[in-house]
Amino acid sequence: MTAPVASPCINICQMEEASGWCRGCLRTLDEIAFWSVLDDDDKRAVLAELARRRQAAPAVPVRPPGST
Repeated sequence: MTAPVASPCINICQMEEASGWCRGCLRTLDEIAFWSVLDDDDKRAVLAELARRRQAAPAVPVRPPGST
């Protein structure tokens, strides 16, 4: 049996307004919200999409919590 697919969350939870992606994991709010109910194949599909986003997206600076 294969191990469950781990969440890509890295605890940098800030949504980028322009893209609609989390600055930490690059998921959309829907992908974050539905992660716990997706089966492993669907989770792998999300992870593949995140890899494509990382390749295509410029580096997005992460602001520390509480900073402006």
